[in-house]
Amino acid sequence: STRNCPCKMSQLPPKSPLASPVSKGMNSRVEALDNLSMDSFWLEVENIKQSTEAEQEECSLADVKTQEEGEAEAEWLQDAGLSELLRDRGSDNDNLVLLSTLTQTQAAAVQRRLDTYSRSRRRKNKHPVRDVRDIFGVASSEETSAEKEESNPDPLWQNLQTANAQRKTQDYYCTVRNPGKEEVFNMDVAYSEQAAVLLKGSFLSEPRKLKDGNALTKFKILKGRLGVTRIGDLSAQDMKKIPTLALIELTALCDILGFELKRNKAAKLKTTEKRLFGVPLNTLLENDQKLLPNTKVPLLLQALLSCLEKRGLETEGILRVSGSQTRIKSLEQKLETDFYTGLFRWDEVHQNDVSGLLKRFIRELPAPLLTAEYLPAFAAVQNIPDLKQRLQALNLLILILPEPNRNTLKALLEFLSKVVARENNNKMNLWNVSTVMAPNLFMHKGLPNKIPEGKEKQLAEGAADVVRMMIHYQDLLWTVSSFLVAQVRKLNENNSKRYQFCDKRIKNLLRKIHADKDKVEKNQAEPSKTVKVHASLLLKDSLEVRLNNAIRVADVLRQFQKNLCQNGWNIVNTVNLLKCNNSIECTNLLLYEVGGNIGEHCLDPDTYLLDLYHINPHAEWIIKQNPSCPRMF
Repeated sequence: STRNCPCKMSQLPPKSPLASPVSKGMNSRVEALDNLSMDSFWLEVENIKQSTEAEQEECSLADVKTQEEGEAEAEWLQDAGLSELLRDRGSDNDNLVLLSTLTQTQAAAVQRRLDTYSRSRRRKNKHPVRDVRDIFGVASSEETSAEKEESNPDPLWQNLQTANAQRKTQDYYCTVRNPGKEEVFNMDVAYSEQAAVLLKGSFLSEPRKLKDGNALTKFKILKGRLGVTRIGDLSAQDMKKIPTLALIELTALCDILGFELKRNKAAKLKTTEKRLFGVPLNTLLENDQKLLPNTKVPLLLQALLSCLEKRGLETEGILRVSGSQTRIKSLEQKLETDFYTGLFRWDEVHQNDVSGLLKRFIRELPAPLLTAEYLPAFAAVQNIPDLKQRLQALNLLILILPEPNRNTLKALLEFLSKVVARENNNKMNLWNVSTVMAPNLFMHKGLPNKIPEGKEKQLAEGAADVVRMMIHYQDLLWTVSSFLVAQVRKLNENNSKRYQFCDKRIKNLLRKIHADKDKVEKNQAEPSKTVKVHASLLLKDSLEVRLNNAIRVADVLRQFQKNLCQNGWNIVNTVNLLKCNNSIECTNLLLYEVGGNIGEHCLDPDTYLLDLYHINPHAEWIIKQNPSCPRMF
């Protein structure tokens, strides 16, 4: 039976008229969840209500205000790194270099929001903003043809509208996936481009009537010759470029799929006198880094997870069985005074109380862990009928998250995976864990309660399913797609160039810039190359490597290991390379690509180096010790 949600949950964005066929596919999957127990979800909701009834505090976030026409587009253009498009005539064009990296579907998404913003400004009779044609310096003699083109929308967008309109008059056709079967997950081609190709075909759906995580569809990332890039493999400088690119791609994907990407407006956080609970993640990390530099996950969260991993993974009903609210409140007060002094005694705390503290820490964050801006987008993922496309959207959303939120979420999901792995002992399978954690991630006292009447059950099941996907597919979700890495390279290259924006549409600009690909392909005809690989922190010598089409990173590391052992190279710091058996293993070593069109990039062992050389011939290759390997001193 449907139960009213007593706490506040972020509202799903209202679906656009084009999305009605999607909702049909989604409803069929929700019906398949009927046999899955939601008791844990509603029990958790009741526990949250009881724990907050006595603390009726003011919302820590301002109520989300309805944005006026054009405001959402203006905010989107700013967040996408395209604020220059909003400025008056004659402003600096430096930020416009981002346009040079866009795919066709991404450029179409930018163009639509720019057009919408321009129309809204003209209707308000405000100071005229730059026309799309003015951005690219179109001569007055071309105005007639430009106006004609503007009156005829982008052909790609026309095709999308036609296809979606046709779907409204027919049943949404879905082929059911074969649970447990492995499928390829393509990260070389932009997700929106893949969706555009599939637009006229059928989508694969997966029935959500699956209690066992082992029965879920398995995805294998399609490894190209440049390997796979994980979050953390790129330098901080290059990772800062990823969220804007991911936002543009996510918007393009949503446009193709036919539903609106709704974002809440960021609100100012209220300050608190507490030191741990209810403190913004950035503040927590700043304080923790004074004690332990380079801390990426709050020390309190690390302590809570460590305590549960040591003594709680085998506890039956861990996370689901609630501890004493009185004890949890008392423990919170003790942690506030004793945590940083080291006087808090974790071994004296009951494990169910620790799990209660963990969930309370997440709920008490001034802003949701998934961020106030993108919490509706995370919830809306359930509207996408195709599992692979749901994962594509989640992958992009995780890349958009601020680094502190993303690192904290990853630490939490890794712990939840460990809980699921001990299911035989703790009786907590993947669905149980997901239903318990969903209210803690998707409900927040600082967000307004605008749940459509009669939609509580559907929203609850959808939120739990999103959490289930994040737990089960986290390795895939924490991957930076190859097409995004390629866009970062292009962005770095084009930052040193001055493109003349003298065309009337973004799509025409792309044709001019992407003509550079022909020059790159000519260079790739070189069959072999000799390069030097440096290891300055380990050796005084460098390694000469003859590259061909078969040489991979793993081959170079093995060759480096062999030379260390056989040739008696002058080792600067042998002890950092040695394991307990006094042997040097290539698993201790990593090869980095540094400079050229990338900041620093830790390379996949399966990367083919001649292909990488052709893409970035000006980079240096440096061998370093794997930072995750324990060192001997």
